[in-house]
Amino acid sequence: MNFITKELINKGWSCDKKYCVTNADGTKYLLRITPTEKSVHRQDMFCMQHKVAELGVPMCKPIEFGNCDEGVYMIQTWIDGSDAEEVVPTLPKSEQYLLGYEAGQILTKIHQIPAPDTQPEWEARFNAKIDRKIKMYTDCPIKFDGADSIIEYLNANRHLLKNRPQCFQHGDYHIGNMMIENGKIVIIDFDRYDFGDPWEEFNRIVWCAQAAPTFACGMVDGYFTDQIPPKFWSLLALYISSNMLSSIPWAIPFGQGEIDTMLNQAKDVLSWYDNMNNPIPTWYTQNKHTKG
Repeated sequence: MNFITKELINKGWSCDKKYCVTNADGTKYLLRITPTEKSVHRQDMFCMQHKVAELGVPMCKPIEFGNCDEGVYMIQTWIDGSDAEEVVPTLPKSEQYLLGYEAGQILTKIHQIPAPDTQPEWEARFNAKIDRKIKMYTDCPIKFDGADSIIEYLNANRHLLKNRPQCFQHGDYHIGNMMIENGKIVIIDFDRYDFGDPWEEFNRIVWCAQAAPTFACGMVDGYFTDQIPPKFWSLLALYISSNMLSSIPWAIPFGQGEIDTMLNQAKDVLSWYDNMNNPIPTWYTQNKHTKG
């Protein structure tokens, strides 16, 4: 493709350089350029995005992949919309809920793609991850009140990991990686795609719950079509609390602002779960009455 305009996009955590580009007929596209040292899995991601798009998932659709001077490039369709994280909290709660419900239903489509037969067994894999995250926190110089309750909950609920199914995961599924186009949800940024327990995909719902708890309620209800298995809540608490432990050491290289963000999130998580005594978070129990 020959582009006549190229505008840098300064958003997101990806190592990619992102541009809004326009070709001669005025059509806009998203151009992503990944540096060579980070490009090893980008073609796999491009192929997986094709599989997701074939399921009818509303998303930035992959168009072209290739090599360039700076590494590898990917061209995707352009989403002419607004960031869901900015738009959703301004809407009436009934609309927030319906958009969340839509996001949950979209996720069920994404999870139709099975994990490879070679995928390691989930229980052993995630237990090893829990062990690493506990060590990361233990070795971290910054502590937060309630971490002991999280570690106790993790160790007491490892048995829930047994015989869990695995599928393709978006890897970072939350309101910050969604856009609103013509009143509908569109999914972006599959950079962290993985394969694992489909319910683990909800570990980023903390960002939804902080920004728009009614949206988060809708997302869970939509995924399960209002029939939520009780075990889901206990496993979700395990996945969220596991993430919480490692978020502080993760934040340190990014400075005090990110450290404070994660410390505040830890307070929210412990409050939602009554210091890990109740697996159903208050953002759900206190907002589910606002369903559309």
